[in-house]
Amino acid sequence: MKNIYIHLANILFLTFLFVAFITVVRGQSGEIPIVAPVAGFTPPIPISISGFSGTALEVLNFDLYVQGFKVVPADQAQYQISGSSDGNVIGRVTDKYARKEILSRSYTGADMRREAHAFADDFVSTVTGRPKIGQTKIAFKVEQAGGSGEIYVSDFDGHNPQAITTDGAIVAAPAWVPGRLALYYTSYKLGNPDIFYQDLSTGQRRNFAGFPGLNTSAAVSPNGSKVAMILSRNGDPNVWVCDADGSNLKQLTFTRADDSCPCWSPDGQWICYATKIKSHRQLAKISVAGGEPQIVSTSGAPNPTEPDWSPDGKWIAFTSQGGEFDICVMPADGSASPVVLVPGQHPSWSPNSRTLVYNQSIGYRQVLSVLDVFTKQHKNAARVAGDDSEPAWEK
Repeated sequence: MKNIYIHLANILFLTFLFVAFITVVRGQSGEIPIVAPVAGFTPPIPISISGFSGTALEVLNFDLYVQGFKVVPADQAQYQISGSSDGNVIGRVTDKYARKEILSRSYTGADMRREAHAFADDFVSTVTGRPKIGQTKIAFKVEQAGGSGEIYVSDFDGHNPQAITTDGAIVAAPAWVPGRLALYYTSYKLGNPDIFYQDLSTGQRRNFAGFPGLNTSAAVSPNGSKVAMILSRNGDPNVWVCDADGSNLKQLTFTRADDSCPCWSPDGQWICYATKIKSHRQLAKISVAGGEPQIVSTSGAPNPTEPDWSPDGKWIAFTSQGGEFDICVMPADGSASPVVLVPGQHPSWSPNSRTLVYNQSIGYRQVLSVLDVFTKQHKNAARVAGDDSEPAWEK
């Protein structure tokens, strides 16, 4: 039978902020039916897991659940995952419909957690063709009592956290440089909110933007050549852009509206950001070349902020503040209204354009969580002591 992949063919948003997604489920068999649209989510793909224990089983359950799979009894599973984790990870996958083994691989040379992530990646890639996320990183802020904090980096599930800063200063807004082990972030280390650039492989850092006033929310273009940011060097927080070396600084917006949270379109031509129009917070976008901003309608999702454009260009996730903070998603072309997914703030897309990391309040603490947008399945990441927030997913 020919190899067939899973892809999202289209997404239809229904009334009352429900969403219906048309998902063509394509595995290794030939005749897998199209899943009919359902209000709010698509059903997860049924899998079974046997033979694994301990760390390996924990990793597989986490990685696959937040990418749209759900563990069921073996006789109900489309994909039957088996193997062992005695010393090293050995994994096999059988497609029940195709009645054939579609993956068989052994993993060596790394710790159990990394090997299990690698197996989960290979399974998802084999079945769906989506980019691998199991071994990607997230950066985030950890805040202690009193307001000071540090920037941390961990695996995407929160494990193996490492402190990137040890300044005991207020920090905010970490952002990755695409394709590099490097971050931008805002820190009060020198007494002013300045943007720092730090190479994580060497530990070297420099003050990238230290103008009088606010310097924050750096966002790097997809090709790494430009940096958008929020500066108040002319009095009001506005969107500015410059080359990656800091040259050719240019002001893009000129409002008195407290612009914030810029992000880039995947083609590098547009910057989406939050602003205020007639005292109401809105999303807008502006060409990197400048010109008039264009409103991005978020009808039904009030007070939008913290937008993030998916790597495939199809979606914009953002935070809406009504009675509480909610994570929302909408088509980037504005063809349908936003849908509220879960309570939370600061959404950041993974490379697969379907999984988000965000922070939410649990027991008076901010905790990082990982969400599969199209099934609404989510799990909490491992937590560093304190409040964990403002995550950014490595691209």
